Amino acid sequence: MSAVTNPATVAECLRVGAGFSQGDRNWIVEQFATLDARLAAFHADATELEVSVKDREARGQKVTLECWIAGRQKIVTTSSEEDLRAALHDARDDLRRRLNDAKTKQEPRHNKHIREIGQPGPGQAADADLDRVDVETA
Repeated sequence: MSAVTNPATVAECLRVGAGFSQGDRNWIVEQFATLDARLAAFHADATELEVSVKDREARGQKVTLECWIAGRQKIVTTSSEEDLRAALHDARDDLRRRLNDAKTKQEPRHNKHIREIGQPGPGQAADADLDRVDVETA
């Protein structure tokens, strides 16, 4: 498997939306730092994150974290925790779980060999079958 040449990081991909200022951005990046390991599997140019909060610091505030990765469905996580830090952590942890679930769904199951070397491309499987036939007939 090839390594991602420009891996996504929260610092590189995060936009702050409604309810947050650019001054909040560095603090939010610190809160989301544990996402970096999960995002590293994706290209920075194909990954976007946006965090917003509705009714900040009021009862019923709602934090929304959205994630767009090229070729995948958008993931939206929310939290209604009253403490802002707790709400950010809740949304972050939910995003990490959902990214893990999405990765698991795309990996081949029960075949470590295919996961490590990749699946054969078109025509390669047919060639492998022909080689097997030649060995059997020889």
